[in-house]
Amino acid sequence: MANTYLSFISDEHLLNCVANLYKSYQKAKNDINKKKFYSNKIDAFKMVFDVKFNNMDEEALIQAEILRQIDKSINNSIGTFHEEILGGIAGYEKGNLSGFDIKAIDNTLFADIKNKHNTMNSSAAESLFQKLKRYADDHKQAKCYWVQILATQSFCEKWTSIINGKEYSHSRVYKISGDQFYKLLTGVDNALFQLYSVLPKVIEDYLKSISAGESEKKQNSALIEIKDGSQKSGRTILNEITYENYQYYLGFDKL
Repeated sequence: MANTYLSFISDEHLLNCVANLYKSYQKAKNDINKKKFYSNKIDAFKMVFDVKFNNMDEEALIQAEILRQIDKSINNSIGTFHEEILGGIAGYEKGNLSGFDIKAIDNTLFADIKNKHNTMNSSAAESLFQKLKRYADDHKQAKCYWVQILATQSFCEKWTSIINGKEYSHSRVYKISGDQFYKLLTGVDNALFQLYSVLPKVIEDYLKSISAGESEKKQNSALIEIKDGSQKSGRTILNEITYENYQYYLGFDKL
């Protein structure tokens, strides 16, 4: 298998990781129909302020909200992308609903991957520490890591903390930034930077390899559905959204 993009994973594996993320983007876009758009109640008052204070037209406002919902969905997929990349490095594998995200094949390393450093509350942090501690206790040669792909600094250190009033520490439980973890698994100091640098080329190559029809599938229908409803009811787009979300509130059925 060729390694023309990166020295530490094959071109085939890297392209497959990009392909999987592309499919996640497509799915997220296609999933935003009116029902999904309304699944979390729309804040009608905020929409009025956004239109007036941000000088946005109503269609632009809906598009911005759709993009926000898509972005929320994609954040999880970005974490999965890193798990897939790291799982393609020789000597390591990705967990498949196994309790860990990445492990060494010889059980000397276990890791839980978080895309951002601030994605856990105290209860989640406590649960994660206990999980990593169990892996360390069960595998006496293993080092266990909480990986923060996007951290506030570059580090690798023992994870000691007071969580929910309890003091936690273990000789082989660590927390580590994304750049240091990529270095640890690949032996390449700037492996994460190399991945970042090569991505535009890899993405371009992948997009050239798929058919135009596949890259131009119909995307979210929420705006079309809302506009159709607006035209039939004679309401503005903003009032149509408000009516459909709050028609059971006192007075809102008169919109």
